[in-house]
Amino acid sequence: MSQEIRNLEPKVLWNKFADLNAVPRPSKKEERVIQFMKDFGNSLGLETFEDEIRNVIIRKPATPGMENRKTVVLQGHLDMVHQKNNDTNFDFLTQGIDMYVDGDWVRARGTTLGADNGLGVAAIMAILESTNIPHPSIDALFTIDEETGMTGALNLKGGILKGEILLNLDTEEDDEIDIGCAGGVDVTATRSYTTEEVPEGSVGYTVTVKGLNGGHSGMDIHKGLGNANKIMNRLLFDGFENFGLQIAEISGGSLRNAIPREAKVQLVVKDSDCTIFYELLNKQIKIVLEEYKAIEPAINIQSSEINAAQKVMNSSDFKKIINLLCSIHNGVYRMSPDIEGLVEVSSSLARVIIQNGTFTSQSLQRSSVESTKAEIAMNIRCAFENSGCEVIQGGDYPGWKPNPNSAILKSMENLYKKMFDEEPKVKACHAGLECGILGKHLPEVDMISFGPNIRAAHSPDEKVQISSVQKFWKFYLEVLRQIPSKN
Repeated sequence: MSQEIRNLEPKVLWNKFADLNAVPRPSKKEERVIQFMKDFGNSLGLETFEDEIRNVIIRKPATPGMENRKTVVLQGHLDMVHQKNNDTNFDFLTQGIDMYVDGDWVRARGTTLGADNGLGVAAIMAILESTNIPHPSIDALFTIDEETGMTGALNLKGGILKGEILLNLDTEEDDEIDIGCAGGVDVTATRSYTTEEVPEGSVGYTVTVKGLNGGHSGMDIHKGLGNANKIMNRLLFDGFENFGLQIAEISGGSLRNAIPREAKVQLVVKDSDCTIFYELLNKQIKIVLEEYKAIEPAINIQSSEINAAQKVMNSSDFKKIINLLCSIHNGVYRMSPDIEGLVEVSSSLARVIIQNGTFTSQSLQRSSVESTKAEIAMNIRCAFENSGCEVIQGGDYPGWKPNPNSAILKSMENLYKKMFDEEPKVKACHAGLECGILGKHLPEVDMISFGPNIRAAHSPDEKVQISSVQKFWKFYLEVLRQIPSKN
């Protein structure tokens, strides 16, 4: 771990982040970080325990003079999106994140940074460890598996937490105070396909789409970024229509909640069609590059001849699948009619795998309105089912309905304006914050989400702004100082 991270200000926060990022913590594999957090709480002599689903709760009494203030739940999730560039040699199960300073930003080398939600978790740890920061009594809630299932939040039992106010530290714009978020549902579609021997006189090719920005499939879905799966399918469609190319294997995207940055295909065409096929492919590649150059300056599409595969998908099955992927919705489905600039409904075609006789697709549908979430999930399901797929919908979690009359909101608005001489942006976001779920378990708790500037979350380009972390820390400490008294 670079010492330059630990030397950043505020050191108490960055050192906790460095400690946390030294521990492997990919979603679904949180055993090490759970133990790390329990050891941390116990080392401080604080009440520390796991609940039934393995969330970690640590309690700390109020500092002297703050005993009459309302108890605050400080909440963040322990897991991180584990995505890396294909050419990066890294094992998320055994290695800590390799961070470095780049001007006013902290980045990771070839992987996600884990600032989502590692900075929030570190901010909570810093308060738990502090001896000179005023704060009310604290219930620190560290949830598991937020990124791939909201498992910790969904399975939290009522009655465990004592707080009247919940501060979720998972927002990624330092001038925003979030009071609402989207819910989501996962759709996984599978179907078998028939393989056949590669015709004699066939030539093999590989085509790779890479260099895309990727990013958060909720927060970045409206930006018009390239989706590697959709781009690849577009290239394949022309080749299939004109030359009857056949597919041996496809791997596109990585994680359900990340916009796919890379896709790779192995295909074959008849030897007699090679020259004209290659000309058409390169023509289409140039068109795509021109279309995306403004928003995707690093996009790179490469093709090369390889040894032809032995087995390919038969043409009948491929036509159904390629038509499906062309027609499946990806991107914004509806903007909110109630909140200007807010994406209400979206769908992201996150993962496409064709291999060994099985087609698999993973997608994520989001909405801040339960009825339209159900609508988009139904539409996506029907499209897959009409193409012969078995469809499973899972991981359904609710959105967080905004409460503009929140008492802690009014307090934080006034405090922000006083500290920074500007109005904060009170917003709802198109991400899956845990607040919507936690609100089901804690119906009387007043909730707010805020945090420092994080860019390109869920991608290897993820970065957090150092100056913004300093601003967030200053605001965070003052919010804790100003927690209102008990009724």
